[in-house]
Amino acid sequence: MFKRILIANRGEIALRILRCCREMEIETVAVYSTADKDALHVQLATQAVCIGPPKAADSYLNMRAILAAALKTGCDAIHPGFGFLSENSEFARLCAECGIVFIGPSGDVIDAMGNKSAARTLMIRNRVPVVPGSDGAVETAEDAARIAEKIGYPVLIKAAAGGGGRGMRRVFSPDELESSFAAARAESVACFGSGEMYLEKLVLQPRHVEFQILADNFGNVVHLGERDCSIQRKNQKLMEESPCKALSPALREQMGAAAVAAARAAGYTSAGTVEFVLSPEGEFYFIEMNTRIQVEHPVTEMVTGIDLIREQIRIAAGLPLGFTQDDVQLRGHAIECRINAEDPARNFMPCPGTVQFLHLPGGCGVRVDTALYTGYTTSPYYDSMIAKVIVHAPTRLEAIRRMRRALEELVIDGIHTGADLAHMILYHPDYMKGSYNTAFLEQHMDELLRWNETKEDEA
Repeated sequence: MFKRILIANRGEIALRILRCCREMEIETVAVYSTADKDALHVQLATQAVCIGPPKAADSYLNMRAILAAALKTGCDAIHPGFGFLSENSEFARLCAECGIVFIGPSGDVIDAMGNKSAARTLMIRNRVPVVPGSDGAVETAEDAARIAEKIGYPVLIKAAAGGGGRGMRRVFSPDELESSFAAARAESVACFGSGEMYLEKLVLQPRHVEFQILADNFGNVVHLGERDCSIQRKNQKLMEESPCKALSPALREQMGAAAVAAARAAGYTSAGTVEFVLSPEGEFYFIEMNTRIQVEHPVTEMVTGIDLIREQIRIAAGLPLGFTQDDVQLRGHAIECRINAEDPARNFMPCPGTVQFLHLPGGCGVRVDTALYTGYTTSPYYDSMIAKVIVHAPTRLEAIRRMRRALEELVIDGIHTGADLAHMILYHPDYMKGSYNTAFLEQHMDELLRWNETKEDEA
């Protein structure tokens, strides 16, 4: 097992990894920008190294600074968390060249699955269902128009190197295609340094369902069930739950088998996520594979009892999985709400600031992943997510009620957050019935904001 791991991240995921390492009796090295000098992960790590100024490009994306810190402190491995360098194949290869284990898949696998167009082609070859669309990359708007005419509108233009909803445009008619293609490509170049695009049929009103994968270096691949991630805004997830109410046992088995086949096709090792869209008719299609731990991994941990970070570390250390697919059981229901420092009433404008008072919920079946503390000032330089509230209960209805109670206890004074919006969603009839899809917020946002205004007026 590793003696010392550098955590190449910040915030709640850095703390999550740090705590797991401590339980495994592994020393930790935190890295931080000058903006994070007072951060909790810096205070709790065995050692901490400043790697640059606040901008991510100069610190958390500075590969040479991070590797220098790892070498200087004698680290055996680097855990990248999610975001930043977690899906950077160059960084994975540089780690290997420096004799440091990258806790994740190889650079080649990251490349194979990171290019969404190439991943789509790989899935087709291995008979994993994919959404009808282009065979490989689409070079011009004219090519895109011909493919769209063939598969039928609406279509989805997507960046091959994309993620997080960036470089993506919905197109409902031919007259929108040229401008949408140009806008999606420009955004892709700006965000990912690549203008490679591809085209898919747009599945209307789908659910976004993803399967958690674990794969070791001995050919063992298992899935840990699914997460329904359909409550999202502009392809950015806000709430997740497991299991998905729309899946029958038979459909879960089918989709799980497809997820395992996708991982095997890629030669995957470590923790990963295979993402699908699920149509209202019950047809599912592969859309992408995320080659890292996910923000929403705690819901899977709650329903399976399996520590995903621990398994990642064990796999990277060359150990086999200690369980088989038959050992994986989904027990009860889990829900996660992401708490972002933003104002939903002002178009989700980021709202960094100082936490004047903090009270976190507790009690049976409640977990909070956060790096906040009273007096901490959140930074405008990084993602706006500041906490995750996760609950587990025997049934979905009990989990909903538990999450409502948890959010009612949550106090983050001094910063606007989306906690009230999440609380309203938990009371919406469509959410309560489980009859929602990725268009839920788009359809109900005005209604939810009115409910919240009424609640505030009554208070």
